Amino acid sequence: MSLHPSVAAVRLAVRRTLADLAATEPDRPRAVLVACSGGADSLALLAATVFEARTAGVRVVGVTVDHGLQDGSAEHAAHVVGQMAGLGVDETVSVRVQVAGDGGTEAAARRARYAVLDEVAERFGADVVLLGHTLDDQAETVLMGLARGSGGRSIAGMRRSFDRYRRPLLDVTRVDTVTACQVEGIEFWNDPHNVDPAYTRARVRKRVLPVLEDELGPGIAAALARTADQLRQDMDHLDDLADAAYDALVGPHGVDSLRAARQPPAVLGRVLRRAALAAGATDAELFRVHVQALVDLVAGPADHRVAQLPGHVTAFRDGHLLRFRRTTVQG
Repeated sequence: MSLHPSVAAVRLAVRRTLADLAATEPDRPRAVLVACSGGADSLALLAATVFEARTAGVRVVGVTVDHGLQDGSAEHAAHVVGQMAGLGVDETVSVRVQVAGDGGTEAAARRARYAVLDEVAERFGADVVLLGHTLDDQAETVLMGLARGSGGRSIAGMRRSFDRYRRPLLDVTRVDTVTACQVEGIEFWNDPHNVDPAYTRARVRKRVLPVLEDELGPGIAAALARTADQLRQDMDHLDDLADAAYDALVGPHGVDSLRAARQPPAVLGRVLRRAALAAGATDAELFRVHVQALVDLVAGPADHRVAQLPGHVTAFRDGHLLRFRRTTVQG
C-alpha cells in the first residue's frame, strides 16, 4: 500500500529539516523538541518527526504549553500529553505559563510561549525546536502585513528558522496536515480562537482569503507564501548591512547623527530601530511612526525636540548624538 501524499509531504518536510542533525556530530546524542497545541498542524508535525527520528537517531520531546486563556485549558493540555505519548515521543512535557505584559494578549502569549520553550529545550539539550506553522499561516501573515502597511519585514512573513527554532511545514498546506491526521487516525483539536471573528487572523482565514481565491483564482495562498520567501532574501541582506552600520554608528553614549544621516534610508531606519530596542523600547509597539520620528531627530537640528517611544523611552538630541533616556512617568 502506497503512502498517502499528504503524509508523505509532511514527512518529507521534516526529513529535510532533520537532515543536518543526523549529519553533524553523529556520535553525540541529539534531541529535537516539537511544540504541540493539539491541532492538526502540530500533531501531523509531531507524528512525522517521531517517524523520521527513527532513522535520524534523534530523541523527540513533545511539549504543550497551557496559556490558561480558555476554560478547560488544563484538561486540554493533559489530553495533548496523552496524544503525544501515544504517538511515540521519547518524553512529554506540559507547562502552564502566565500571560501578561505589554502589546496585547497575543503578543504576551507569544513571549511566554517562546520563553518556556527555550527553558525546556535547555533542560533536554534539544538542538532544535520545531513549530507547526504551515503555508496557509504564512499566507495569512503576509496578507495581514500588507493590510497594516507595516513594511517589507512583515510582508516577508515568518522566518523558516531562527536561533534554535525551525518551521518545517511552510511549504505544506493546512489541507495536507488535516488530511495526514485523518489518514493516520489522529484526532485533533479545533482551536475556537481560529474561527473567532474577534481575531484578525481568523477573519483573514475564513473571509478574506476565500474571497481572493474566488475572485483571483486558486493558488493565492501559495503565491503569498512565495512572495514572502523572495522578499525575505532582500530583508536579510538589508539587515546584514544595518548590523555593520550599527556597530560603526552606535556607541556607549548614543548614535552619531552626523554619520547616521548619510546612511541610505533603508539602513538608517533599521539602525535606529535597533538602537531604540537596545534602550528598552517595546518591540511589539515600536511602529514606523516611531522610527520616522527618530529619523527626523537625526536629520534635523540639534534642538530641544524629543521622540516618545513605547516602553517609557525618550529619544533626544544631545549635540551630534542621538541619545535615549527613561521617560519620567507622572504618578
